[in-house]
Amino acid sequence: MDGLGSLSAGMRAVIVGAAIASGALFFGYVAGAVYDGRIDPRDCPPACSSAAQAEEASPSALEKGAAASPTPVPTEPASLPFVSAHSVAVLEASCGALMFGRAPHERYSPASLTKLMTAAVALDNADPSTLITAHIDGQQLFDKTGSTIMGLKPGQQLSLLDLLYGLLLPSGNDAAVAIAEGIAGTQAQFVDMMNAKAKSLALDDTHFTNPHGLDDPNLHSSAYDMAVLARYVMQNPTLREIVSTVSWQPRWEGPPVWNGNRLITEYPGADGVKIGYTEKSAQTIVASATRGGRRIIVSLMYSQDRYSDAERLLDWAFAQPTTCP
Repeated sequence: MDGLGSLSAGMRAVIVGAAIASGALFFGYVAGAVYDGRIDPRDCPPACSSAAQAEEASPSALEKGAAASPTPVPTEPASLPFVSAHSVAVLEASCGALMFGRAPHERYSPASLTKLMTAAVALDNADPSTLITAHIDGQQLFDKTGSTIMGLKPGQQLSLLDLLYGLLLPSGNDAAVAIAEGIAGTQAQFVDMMNAKAKSLALDDTHFTNPHGLDDPNLHSSAYDMAVLARYVMQNPTLREIVSTVSWQPRWEGPPVWNGNRLITEYPGADGVKIGYTEKSAQTIVASATRGGRRIIVSLMYSQDRYSDAERLLDWAFAQPTTCP
């Protein structure tokens, strides 16, 4: 007989055992090579598919061993478009239902979204016709901090309404300071009022330290809280009118103020509300749009392309059935 048939039974057992051991060593080497990077998983033969899968597992799973229970990972809707923002909240405005959230309660710097609370607290405590004298020099503030400004000068007197337009359209930090000092006497006292208002609205992820949103270690909020705040703002007729306005001429000798939120003119049905940016926060936006009487609010934190992100999420949300009764 040819091959193993001509050998004794004992010799055949030795040869077969050696072959099995060699195969096991080879497969073990390949698996180890895939795991530590010596072999690209894409070039791995079928025999090492389990090693390729292990490479894709999370480090914690590998460290805990095969007996460890997998950690559930929230899944996003299959129809959801790509969005660069780290934190997202999409609200159905009529009832406040959360249609979609991606780390919606994760805390980030809100940047100039802070000014939504500044505006809300101001109108809670003063009539729009109230005259306020500015003590802030907008140009100096710009030179010192690079702030966006309305362009106020010390001694200038404007109505609260004009200052609110300067606060929410060009995102004037000088307007924020003038409003805070005009309403509460000091910025610190006004910030206390902002935090009290946040508590009353159950904004549990939020803490304010200034009226304008410049970075501060203790200033934080979340996409969800800012969406809830924006929903509150849009329920106020005066603020709803302001945030949907493209330009406004204050009663001063200066130029008109213009809305920095491009979504107002670029997205059909867009009617608010605010954008923000600092190096720490990256791009932020709370966007509102209405179609057929249905308003959707999209809040984004740490976005790389806030307008595209907001437009995609608004399109997605309007394509979904309403989540409100």
